[in-house]
Amino acid sequence: MTHPAAHPDPQNLQLYVRVLENVEDAVVALDPVGRFTLINPAAEACTGISRRLALGRTFEDLFQGQEALCSLIRAALSEGRSIFNYEDILLHRPTAAPVPVSVSVSPLLTNAGDQDGVVMILRDLSRVRELEEAVRRADRLSMVGTMAAGLAHEIKNPLGGIKGAAQLLDRDTAEQSHLKEYTRVMIREVERVNSIIEELMDLASPRQPEMGEVHLGKMLGDIVLFQKEALRHKEVDFSLRLDPSIPPIRGDEHLLTRLFLNLIKNAGEAITHRGTIEILSRVASEYHVNQPGHRPVPFIVVEVRDTGKGISPSQMEQIFTPFFTTKTKGSGLGLAICQKIVSEHRGFLKVDSHPGKGSIFTVSLPFCR
Repeated sequence: MTHPAAHPDPQNLQLYVRVLENVEDAVVALDPVGRFTLINPAAEACTGISRRLALGRTFEDLFQGQEALCSLIRAALSEGRSIFNYEDILLHRPTAAPVPVSVSVSPLLTNAGDQDGVVMILRDLSRVRELEEAVRRADRLSMVGTMAAGLAHEIKNPLGGIKGAAQLLDRDTAEQSHLKEYTRVMIREVERVNSIIEELMDLASPRQPEMGEVHLGKMLGDIVLFQKEALRHKEVDFSLRLDPSIPPIRGDEHLLTRLFLNLIKNAGEAITHRGTIEILSRVASEYHVNQPGHRPVPFIVVEVRDTGKGISPSQMEQIFTPFFTTKTKGSGLGLAICQKIVSEHRGFLKVDSHPGKGSIFTVSLPFCR
């Protein structure tokens, strides 16, 4: 009697092919000597290696210098056992930045049970790391917010008394007196400290967003209109590439306006004399928010790109830390508040920047109607 697996159903074969073509994980098959025999589209995207280039070549040839990955494949080929690596392996790619991946390698067996190579599955962990970093930033902001609430309360009352006394002194001082200059400096500096306290209170505020219908395209267009005027003294070109098919989303219009205004203002300040600010929007169907009892919700992504001076690696580690700033004037709370607004909308804020090559701030918001 012939075993059914000896003559597989052509329809089943087509199904297997479609599954491999559409699965999100990168799947690679290697023969007993380590040559590529299969690479699905997700693997092409993950490794940066095309199917035409990969098929027939060995993993040691295509993964030169990547000893951690090669050693796993060698072990699976020689020992005939499954190997799971849950630690990050940094996968270097020929035409793109390296990505952290998890790797599992399993023997590929024939119907008779003989080993006929290995199957390797790669999973891109870059998005997972971004989410983990967003959670860590949110936790840090929560602690800072608790401290800020108490600090603001303790400082705001005596600050009001100081300002009131300075205003009385200013009123009773003759206009020609040299003391007039000192009283006005006192009032101005108290107002500056008070604005920082108010920003701290915003950071610590437990107020829930007032959700309503938000037209992102109109909002971004209005912000750009105002910022063109504010940056008239610089040669800054604005480019709006917004997806017109994106309908209104659910969000707090006041908070989202503040978020994007801050990011676009920062982009303008990063440009010294001449440059470009580009704002893009799109639907990111590759990522979803899963809610019990509901269909998965995709993300709306808005990118704010500038051709400014960029951010150094040491500064990148601290830019979301409250009170850290590279500006001569500024409280260092702007990006911390942006992070808080995005978190309140169940979204994510990411930055990619290199010195001298500009910055890209990416806001991902759930596409809720």
